[in-house]
Amino acid sequence: MNKMKLFIPRNPILMVSMFSFLLLGTISCSKKMPFLNSSVVPASYGDVQIKTDKNNNQSIKISIVNLAEPERLTPPKKMYMVWMETDETFIKNLGQIKTSNGTFSKALKATFKTVTTFKPTKIFITAEDDENTTYPAEIRVLTTDKFNK
Repeated sequence: MNKMKLFIPRNPILMVSMFSFLLLGTISCSKKMPFLNSSVVPASYGDVQIKTDKNNNQSIKISIVNLAEPERLTPPKKMYMVWMETDETFIKNLGQIKTSNGTFSKALKATFKTVTTFKPTKIFITAEDDENTTYPAEIRVLTTDKFNK
C-alpha cells in the first residue's frame, strides 16, 4: 500500500510563500464594501462583507458605527431595515437591525448577519415604521455602491 506524505517545506521563504497563497485563496472569496456617506445620518459609517460558502450561499455581515437611534431621525421612525438589490434585479428584505435589545452600545455600534441564496448587487438600509413592510421607504439611510461581479 502506498502512503501519502504531507509536504512541509523546510525553507522559511517557501513556507511563507505557501501560507500567503493559501491565505489569498480564502480572502478572495470575500467582498467588502463600505457604506457611502449619508446626508440622513452623516456621522455613520460602516461596511458590508459578503462571503460565498461551499453551497453558493451568500453570508452577509454588516458593521455600522455612529448610527443614530431611528427615533431621533426627522421624521422619527421605529426601526432600521436592511435590504439588498439582487443579481436578478429585485429588492429583498433581509431583516431588522434591532436597537431596543442592546444591539447598540453607547458608541452606537451595530452588527447584522444573515445568509441568503441570492447574490447581492447592492445593500442598503432604510428607516421604517412597520417591520412587515414589503418595499423599502423612499429615503435610504445608508447604501453601498454596486458590487463588482
